[in-house]
Amino acid sequence: MSNSFWDHPIETIKKALHIREQIEALEAKLRGIYGDGGQPLSTEKPAPAKDGRKGKRSPATIARMKAAAKARWAKKKSGAPSPVKAAKKKRTFSAASRAKMAAAQKARWAKKKIDDGVTMPNKLVW
Repeated sequence: MSNSFWDHPIETIKKALHIREQIEALEAKLRGIYGDGGQPLSTEKPAPAKDGRKGKRSPATIARMKAAAKARWAKKKSGAPSPVKAAKKKRTFSAASRAKMAAAQKARWAKKKIDDGVTMPNKLVW
């Protein structure tokens, strides 16, 4: 079943024609108010004018950014030594702390052996 213009009943076509005549009459009234070619009759907002800028930065901002980048590169290329961060001192445990940790680990291993009921060999072979 096609939906061509002629497939509709005559009454529907007459209603559409009447609505079209009303639209044309209203457009004529608008042209009378605004004058011919003055204002567009569409209700859509015109697209904002583009000014050719990349992104949203103004030319002044871009110039400041370029100047700052050039200054950074000039400083880097000048051979001025950059501040060297002091190496962090390596932390070490005291002998007493290491002994406490070793004793605690041995206690955990002993508990594990008892819980599992398995005796572990002195040396593991991989």
